[in-house]
Amino acid sequence: MSERHWQLERSGQWVKGKSFPTFNPIGPCIVTPDEIDGSNLRLWCSVDGEMRQDSNTNDLLFGINHIIWYISQFMELHAGDIINTGTPFGVGLGFKPPKYLRSGNVLRTGIEGIGEIQSNLVAYQKGGK
Repeated sequence: MSERHWQLERSGQWVKGKSFPTFNPIGPCIVTPDEIDGSNLRLWCSVDGEMRQDSNTNDLLFGINHIIWYISQFMELHAGDIINTGTPFGVGLGFKPPKYLRSGNVLRTGIEGIGEIQSNLVAYQKGGK
């Protein structure tokens, strides 16, 4: 999930658009390296049944070990930390015209061997009401 106004129109930094509460749905579980080989897993994402992203962790520009090595040079990592690495082809901004997420959309994301989660999108309401 990305808040594109903050990301693109307010001195756009990628992390700024992806750090809002509820913008990083994770689940249905977290697994350890002894349970699954993270270097070759299919990843997918659909919006209202339309497959938008379908890729594999073997398509990462940098391997998992390299990413951990690099980040650990300037950030203390702890067991259980989650490192968001980026996004495969198919983000809404990349379509012509863009296909942004909207209230009422059903987002399904999955990782082979781990599972799939569903997120029902709702519009932000000031004050959390």
